[in-house]
Amino acid sequence: MTRAGFVSLIGRPNTGKSTLLNRLVGQKLAIVSPRPQTTRNRITGIKNLAGAQIVFVDTPGLHTPTGGLESFMQATARRAVEDVDLVCLVVDAAQRAHPDRLVLEPLEAYRGPVFCVLNKADLVRPRERMLPVLEAWRGAHAFRELIPVSATEGTNCDRLLELILGILPEHPPFFPEDATSDQPETFWVAEIIREKVFRLTREEVPYAVAVRVQELVERKEPACLYIRATVFVEQESQKGILIGKGGSMLKRIGTAARRELEAFFGIQVFLELTVEVRRHWRRDGRALREFGFMLTS
Repeated sequence: MTRAGFVSLIGRPNTGKSTLLNRLVGQKLAIVSPRPQTTRNRITGIKNLAGAQIVFVDTPGLHTPTGGLESFMQATARRAVEDVDLVCLVVDAAQRAHPDRLVLEPLEAYRGPVFCVLNKADLVRPRERMLPVLEAWRGAHAFRELIPVSATEGTNCDRLLELILGILPEHPPFFPEDATSDQPETFWVAEIIREKVFRLTREEVPYAVAVRVQELVERKEPACLYIRATVFVEQESQKGILIGKGGSMLKRIGTAARRELEAFFGIQVFLELTVEVRRHWRRDGRALREFGFMLTS
């Protein structure tokens, strides 16, 4: 008997959904940043187990949209509860925030099972402080399970996987056994570059960045993966910050991205980065489609 199914991870920004996805799949698939709203697209991570395949869907954080890109992110997050076998609402247990309509509203039309995953449980001290948090969420929705976890430390994540397996229907695998995601390689390259921008720059710059991979080819002499990518920003001042004095910042971003890409692909990488200005691209429907931020179905 084989079990297989789709599991959505939804919640507010910065609750640790991407870190949880990486932990559950056992491989870094989603970029991680201490800043909120890092995830923009629907990201699929595939966990293959003996006799089972779990297809996780990580989503942008639920928040009130203010522009074209954020509206796309919200639509992506809300659509993540469609046609899945289980929804995991990931909340930040350390914040002890009360349940609110923004995160509960997508669950109203969903008729399947829902888990409340209280992440960052390692930050709740003493442990007794978790009890009122559990009670608050228990009364907010008819959750099938409420389970405290720590995505960073791995606490209770194996238990969460066991509970998820108990929900999945009997079904053949949806993807090959060696698959870890349904996203193309160019998507991961762009995400890794964007992550380094988040880590190395400040204020509005990371949020104004989009990355498009122009070329990704494997060369034989010398043996390497050649990648050419463009980093788009909205203003000339942001371009100056990204390039840095004498190209120093762009070199730091490129070096950090190249090292991770080499570990990811297992081959030497030659990464060529350029920076261009596309004014107000986050409010430009044509630019959003060009950068892959439009719903396709």
